[in-house]
Amino acid sequence: MTVHDRRLTAARPDLADIRLKGQVEAANFVAGRPARIAAPLVDMRRAPRADAGLDTQLLRGADVLVFDAAGGWAWVQAERDGYVGYVEAAALAGRGAAATHVVSAARTFLYPGPDMKLPRAGALSLGSDVAVVDWAETRGTRYALLDTGEAVFAGHLADRAAFVADFVSVAESLLGTPYLWGGVSAFGIDCSGLVQISMRMAGRGVLRDSDQQAATLGEPLDPCGDLSGLRRGDLVFWKGHVGIMTDAATLIHANGHTMTVALEPLRAAVDRIGYLYGSPTLCRRP
Repeated sequence: MTVHDRRLTAARPDLADIRLKGQVEAANFVAGRPARIAAPLVDMRRAPRADAGLDTQLLRGADVLVFDAAGGWAWVQAERDGYVGYVEAAALAGRGAAATHVVSAARTFLYPGPDMKLPRAGALSLGSDVAVVDWAETRGTRYALLDTGEAVFAGHLADRAAFVADFVSVAESLLGTPYLWGGVSAFGIDCSGLVQISMRMAGRGVLRDSDQQAATLGEPLDPCGDLSGLRRGDLVFWKGHVGIMTDAATLIHANGHTMTVALEPLRAAVDRIGYLYGSPTLCRRP
């Protein structure tokens, strides 16, 4: 049998996605049950335990296929990027109304009604999908009313069919966001999560991890070694890390040095990162 990437393959020795029959070995094959992430932000882990490694996260409104549920955990595959892992089953709901809008601000609050003076009911990150069923205005401020009964400031939403022209501007809007290994949100994000969510807001689907992005995004720039000729939007990869060029000399990246999304001169980043991880391995132009 072919060796498959476990991150993108819903297959265990006891159970696998029925679409993989004939491609993988498993005792049983099942069709995934459609579900949707109902919580604002959900950790996806590589085992059904709270102390298992964090691989990635799923935002409110993300559609998944559920292959198994037991002990409070569900084994799922995210439909957007294909990532497979375990999430808390309580975070899942059925697929209700189709999403109409996406959160376009870095972060926004949920309210139990259309009034900023009400106690907040939660918070959503950039990239969260919501279904707007109506609109309301209170003291001159316009709110979107969601299918969940909650309200959100209308100015923090964009139509799901409207994409930003410059994905780098999305990354720049997340400057100062804390670094979180496996994070994909404006509450905490890692290097490849920053690339993924920024490009998603520009209408481009991107795989989750930096090695996947290095293998699939755009065209390689040759040579990359002298780092000349780079421009805004180019991606610079190291082993296990990626950053986005904001101009010919400056990198924006979520990094463990500042523990934030930060701007850094590319040459300084190369010198600093090289001490532990070597030189850049690849540059790509999406």
